[in-house]
Amino acid sequence: MAATLAKRGNHLWLHVALISFTLMAIYPVLWVLTLAFSGQQSVGIIDLPKDPTFFDRLRGVLPWPEHVSIKNFTDVWTEQPFGRWLLNSVIVSLMTTVLGVFLACTAAYAFSRFRFAGRDTGMLMFLVSQMFPGTLMLIPLFIIIVKWLNLGNTFWGLVIVYSVTAIPFCVWMLKGYFDTIPYDIEESAIIDGASRRTIFLRIILPLAKPAIAITALFSFMTAWNEFILASVFMETEANYTAPVGLRFFVGGFSSQWGFFAAGSVIVSLPVVVLFLYLQKYLVSGLTAGSVK
Repeated sequence: MAATLAKRGNHLWLHVALISFTLMAIYPVLWVLTLAFSGQQSVGIIDLPKDPTFFDRLRGVLPWPEHVSIKNFTDVWTEQPFGRWLLNSVIVSLMTTVLGVFLACTAAYAFSRFRFAGRDTGMLMFLVSQMFPGTLMLIPLFIIIVKWLNLGNTFWGLVIVYSVTAIPFCVWMLKGYFDTIPYDIEESAIIDGASRRTIFLRIILPLAKPAIAITALFSFMTAWNEFILASVFMETEANYTAPVGLRFFVGGFSSQWGFFAAGSVIVSLPVVVLFLYLQKYLVSGLTAGSVK
């Protein structure tokens, strides 16, 4: 009996700790939602009385607007070119996803099934490239994209950079998943007269659908949330992506926090919807390639 009570006590403290950390994680998000639906541009949502009580102070820290309004959402669409920036992010992210998934799938299949000189070294280089921060590659990428390829201030420049950035992780994850697919399936298809292209397109890719879905999600999120490279490569306002456009709502001379919060909520919605749609592939796509 004592052991059971002690075990329940440990579980109670565990739940209290988990709930506390969860509240700490979602508290800033709740304040963003509060500011977005407040209809105001100031962080101070609730005005405290002259001699505030404990409950007045509690209302001051709780993320809840005094008046609920969608004015910030309507104004950010009508008074700012936010729709154009969001469309630019959609175009860049979709192009990055298609190109990144295509290159990652073909490269991962080659590393998984073929034996060639430099195979292990190539996989090691992919891993080493992930150890360096993205800002370290900013100047070399700027020279290559802007000076050599003359792709500055274009969507293709960002697509190339984002695809190259996401490929190492995607190749490692897909290669591990391809390793779990029995090679006997391919041998049977070869005996039946199937070519390598047919095997890859009609057998391997359908079987690797969970890993490909996670690869697509990672590539999309890499392009959708990136700010530093887009702010450097994009020079004209018409070509800004959504993260770059959000920066101009909060500047040195004016701070439109309401627009910033409303824009942040709008930008996060496509990723949330995509995550919910692909959540059935998350567990299998992330873990199946780890063991064989």
